[in-house]
Amino acid sequence: MATTTELKTDNPSFVLHGVHDVKIEERPIPEIEGDQVLVAISKTGICGSDVHYLEHGAIGSFVVKEPMCLGHESSGKVVKLGPKVPTSANLAVGDRVALEPGMGCRVCEMCKSGKYEYGTLCRYYKLPYDLLYKLSDNVSDEDGAMMEPLSVATHALNTLAQLRSGENVVVFGAGPVGLLCMAVAKALGAARVVAVDIQKERLDFARSYAATDIYLPPAKKEGEDLEAYEARNAATLRETLNIPEIGLSALQVCIDATGAPVCIGTGLQLLAPAGRFVQVGMGPSTVPIPMFAIVTKQLKVLGSFRYGEGDYPLSISLVSRGLVDLKPLVTHRYAFKDAEEAFNITKNGHGKDGKPVIKCIIDPPQ
Repeated sequence: MATTTELKTDNPSFVLHGVHDVKIEERPIPEIEGDQVLVAISKTGICGSDVHYLEHGAIGSFVVKEPMCLGHESSGKVVKLGPKVPTSANLAVGDRVALEPGMGCRVCEMCKSGKYEYGTLCRYYKLPYDLLYKLSDNVSDEDGAMMEPLSVATHALNTLAQLRSGENVVVFGAGPVGLLCMAVAKALGAARVVAVDIQKERLDFARSYAATDIYLPPAKKEGEDLEAYEARNAATLRETLNIPEIGLSALQVCIDATGAPVCIGTGLQLLAPAGRFVQVGMGPSTVPIPMFAIVTKQLKVLGSFRYGEGDYPLSISLVSRGLVDLKPLVTHRYAFKDAEEAFNITKNGHGKDGKPVIKCIIDPPQ
């Protein structure tokens, strides 16, 4: 089995130097050792967190203090194997793979300084072999790049919420992660998948994609406090969609993909007794919550951060078996040299063509 293939001599990388300060620059081709694998990047998707780093230079306590290559949603091709990659890994040069890029602990000094990873918007990237997942022939490179956000959804629905076939799910936020949560819920056998968003355009797409029902919340009344609005919002949703508070037709699982306090509060109000609430979206560090609803309904409230063991393989399986279709989510494609423009339209929400942005995919360097 070949352990290497002919490599190019450069490694162009899309590097963040500070707020609104990005450059395409040369970086060394990573040297691999032990059980590491060198991957030539094929496709990279832009995540909202990438845009947030570009806009603010930080997400919460994760502060970029030194130049950092952006990007983490990627597929690629194996080009070199380290000497200690076990044969049981079943990896060979030329294999197409999805990358799980999160290598750092995110708590040590190195992680806090922004050195926990070098991003995947480059030509070559290295990872330990067990963070690479082979793609079947019917899964495209673009699909492979989408396995990272899809695994976020799989982690929330399957690993944490432990969704069972026939249960009913409500998802707040019809952006990329919210849409993927809806798709996973549908794939795992949810009877109803309710999409909630404040943009009608997004809701219409959600209904065409994976949602069985959509709900556009009413405006907050003048002088109405947050808790009263959340209760009214939840009651209006149930009445509009004919969803009872208890029983098999009630909502057993809520996924919040927004981080907005009003969505969190409304979601907790909506759940049936013993329901499961999973927080996926990042928002304010502290939010008010309806504790009475949590206590009296004995709700399970869970935080979800990225993904874990088994989430990538399940995600790849769902796509390979045709249970999740990722292709409708890719709305814009860019060459590597135009990566900054791709970030800008992701931030603005619409491309130059006027088409709403769901997911931008960037090609590798030429």
